[in-house]
Amino acid sequence: MQVNLLYRPSQALAQCWLAPGEHVIAESGALVGMSTNVRVETQSGGIMSGLKRMLAGESFYRNSFIAEGGHAEVLFATPLSGDMTVLEVGDRQWCVQSSAYVASSPEVEVKTRSGGLRGFFSGAGLFALETAGQGQMIIGAFGALEELPVRGHVVIDTGHLAAWESTLSCRIGKNTSTWLGTWLSGEGLVCHVEGSGSLWVQSRNAGRYGAAIGARLAPRQP
Repeated sequence: MQVNLLYRPSQALAQCWLAPGEHVIAESGALVGMSTNVRVETQSGGIMSGLKRMLAGESFYRNSFIAEGGHAEVLFATPLSGDMTVLEVGDRQWCVQSSAYVASSPEVEVKTRSGGLRGFFSGAGLFALETAGQGQMIIGAFGALEELPVRGHVVIDTGHLAAWESTLSCRIGKNTSTWLGTWLSGEGLVCHVEGSGSLWVQSRNAGRYGAAIGARLAPRQP
């Protein structure tokens, strides 16, 4: 699979070129368009796998797009405006916020895990995604994406964390010295990321954006 990212960084679109017989797996709803020689198969990977994805904020099903009778093209995008990037999976494995996952090559296993506080995100419960295998994975963001090297300890707002290497540990904590101060600050919880590796952050927080827009909408009429 060859991936070309278009219209970065604010309106990113992933253009995936598939060789004959090759396929790509994507989150349900990520499709923008495809060649006429692409066959689509929908699968859950088992009831428990599908239920875990639903609990993590994903769709019950994932779609597989298969090129038949020649080369093919498939286009993917995220629901909110923002950037996308391709992560190489193999020597480095990744944990991903569930809403950031877009698509991956079939050799990459993307599974939902309950990671306790490690996988806790604002709006994503106690679940995150974890990779295994080798290949490519496309992730998307709300806003811009920035890769940050971690050598020790950094603090990231939970709503801005998109993906991190599995070599890093993530611990949810207060952003001030007390829980009362954290509540009064309006900043919410933060993630203490420790170890050595890379993490990706997104410049916008979908939850806060939704709250800001909602406050400006006219009240619903009875």
